[in-house]
Amino acid sequence: MTAEQHPYQSPDQNQEYVTPETPTQPVNALGGAAIVGSRPDEEDDRIWQDGANCLGVDPNLFFPERGASTREAKEVCRGCVVRMDCLEYALVNGEKFGIWGGLSERERRRIRRQRSQAAHRIVST
Repeated sequence: MTAEQHPYQSPDQNQEYVTPETPTQPVNALGGAAIVGSRPDEEDDRIWQDGANCLGVDPNLFFPERGASTREAKEVCRGCVVRMDCLEYALVNGEKFGIWGGLSERERRRIRRQRSQAAHRIVST
């Protein structure tokens, strides 16, 4: 597994992490088949945080005021070995504020919408 690869993600970065509870055929954001994996135990959900670049960084950097630059926060995330874990945590848990996994809420909302649309297409067929 590479530093950028999510533990439940294939080397093809378009593959989506899907929990066994997903009611539809798992798909990635582009409509392809997803890799199905079991979700870590609740107590292990945030163990990835121990290896994060942002450990010890002022949290206010990751929750800028509306309209303020996110560049510095995203720079901290760049190259972080747990970036994909962080991003997936935010997506799964519906984090609505701040920079998670190097993405803003708007960017994460786009990913959630793409996943939802892809899942809907599978259900409709």
